[in-house]
Amino acid sequence: MEAGKLSVCIIAKNEEQNIERCLRSLKPYPFEIVAVDTGSADRTKEIAEAYADRVYDFTWCEDFAAAKNFAVSKASHPYVMVIDSDEYLDAVDFDGLLEMLSRHPGDVGRIWRVNILTRENEVQEKTEWINRIFPKEQYRYEGRIHEQIEAADGREYRTYQTPVVIRHTGYDLPDEKKREKAYRNISLLKQELKRLEEGNDGEKIPYILYQLGKGYFMAEEYQSACGYFSRGLSFDLNPGLEYVIDMVETYGYALLNSGQPKEALQFEQIYPEFGNTADFQFLMGLIYMNNACFDAAVLEFQKAARQTSCKTSGVNSYAAYYNIGVIYECLGDETQAKAYYRRCGTYLPANKRLKQWSEDAGKNGQNEKQNRKKEL
Repeated sequence: MEAGKLSVCIIAKNEEQNIERCLRSLKPYPFEIVAVDTGSADRTKEIAEAYADRVYDFTWCEDFAAAKNFAVSKASHPYVMVIDSDEYLDAVDFDGLLEMLSRHPGDVGRIWRVNILTRENEVQEKTEWINRIFPKEQYRYEGRIHEQIEAADGREYRTYQTPVVIRHTGYDLPDEKKREKAYRNISLLKQELKRLEEGNDGEKIPYILYQLGKGYFMAEEYQSACGYFSRGLSFDLNPGLEYVIDMVETYGYALLNSGQPKEALQFEQIYPEFGNTADFQFLMGLIYMNNACFDAAVLEFQKAARQTSCKTSGVNSYAAYYNIGVIYECLGDETQAKAYYRRCGTYLPANKRLKQWSEDAGKNGQNEKQNRKKEL
């Protein structure tokens, strides 16, 4: 494929804090950049005009698919890559990408996304493959929110992995802003769910229920999240689908966060289908830990730590070791606890615990010396 025959399409509204980073990350490469402003009241459009090849206006109609389809329609190249303004390009083999497009002319390319979140002052990363690159004449977006790529003729399509890595900070927000975004998503998702239910489009309903559960999870309304996850998983779903796997795992965390550890023990029944990953094994470790099944918890964390890959940073290394250390400390086995804390590397909670032990030991030593002096 001739170099430069790829357009990047972006929609944005009131994203002046993010969009410059996004656009600047694209400029070193020969992409055509198409930006669509959906009604910003800040400097978003002004910033876009400084970087993008073309900037358009689109009247917001509470439909992300409609806005993205409009952006795609404005691309002058046959292939498009769609990214969001709260994402930015981290790495790309541009020549390799063009070569892949030539080898997969009618398929959908997937890019590797690193989602960044901060919880309790700890930065977490969760990774996933997402569908984002496609020939513009053969595909379109469907869905009011958390929109999905669908073939224009309704056929099933094949995907392939591309050498593109992006980073996403859209949910790395202060609690108030995060809840505000979650409630916006929930409102649109409920409208989409109503539309699907009225149209008897049962095939897409589980995915919307999953996204509603995720929305309530982000808003920290864990009981409501559990309700939607439970409804979503009541359908006959393929356990190999990525969203189904994530729905199962997030449901487990929602049960724990809503004070339902005994109910979470039911996950033992689905272990044969989902228990081959570090992420699920780590979750099972937490479930056992919260049910005081400490031996079983240690075994699960050790399994997770032996895995070579994971979606959520730390679950196959420092986070697993830390929880084993906590268990041994609670059981009074200081030697084992320290050993596992030391395996956590630079993980701050583990280092704090080791430092506290060291300081306590120093104080105890000084107290013993003072007591001996008094005895003399």
